[in-house]
Amino acid sequence: MSELRPEPANGLEWFGREVEEALRHKGALQRDLAEATGYKEPYVSKVKNGQALASPQFADGCDRFFNTSGYFARLLIRVSQHGHPEWFIPYLELEEKAAELRDFSAYLVIGLMQTPSYAEALFRAAHPRDSTDTVKQKVAARLARRSTLERPDAPLLWIVLDESCLRREVGGRAVMREQLEHLHAAAQTPDVTIQVLPFSSGAPAAAEAFTLLSFDDKDSAPVLYSEAQGIGRVIDSASVVGTGTHRFARLCADALSPEKSLGALRAAMKEYDG
Repeated sequence: MSELRPEPANGLEWFGREVEEALRHKGALQRDLAEATGYKEPYVSKVKNGQALASPQFADGCDRFFNTSGYFARLLIRVSQHGHPEWFIPYLELEEKAAELRDFSAYLVIGLMQTPSYAEALFRAAHPRDSTDTVKQKVAARLARRSTLERPDAPLLWIVLDESCLRREVGGRAVMREQLEHLHAAAQTPDVTIQVLPFSSGAPAAAEAFTLLSFDDKDSAPVLYSEAQGIGRVIDSASVVGTGTHRFARLCADALSPEKSLGALRAAMKEYDG
């Protein structure tokens, strides 16, 4: 395992394949790896089968279990960045370390919470000349970000979702129904809060999407991420972050409560039935 193999299109499958091969070489079972890393066996199974991206802690545990001198830790960095544009990598690295994410989704659902079909529809609309394999690679890269929410110390995620995110029919009625179901289910978990900002609330405190990231590490200052025309920026200016924080608070104040937001999601889901 001293050399990284050629990169496959799907980073999740790549990492999982390496875990499976290492288990075979060691003559160990999946449950042995689960016990050694402190993770439950279903989680190990998902990673091995390319259905979930491993956490940094799991990758470190694999290196200890297989005695691979940091191979899996390095591979995780490679596959977690695989399929993303270069300018997005700095944000990804911060997202993986964040203790709290506060996001205003102005007209599209944040990538971290997108379903495969919803993400595919967006990529096909934005890059109509991309091949099917390229689109699949981009979707897989976006889905890999979900591992951030599956780690033991998952960040708190607070989303203010503009009503246009519920009404814009991305990918068709069935795709939207599935996307809203996913949001509704996520909003009922301890680490995720969703508030819907209704059209009736009037002019919003912010016109564009942005994400605020904060960290447990006292030496890491909070940052703001914004994106326009396919280029994103991570901003650590205290004044810019402060303005974003105030705007997010105003958006929360104008939005429906988390409980009423669940009702809004259910109502929108019914509209996409049939």
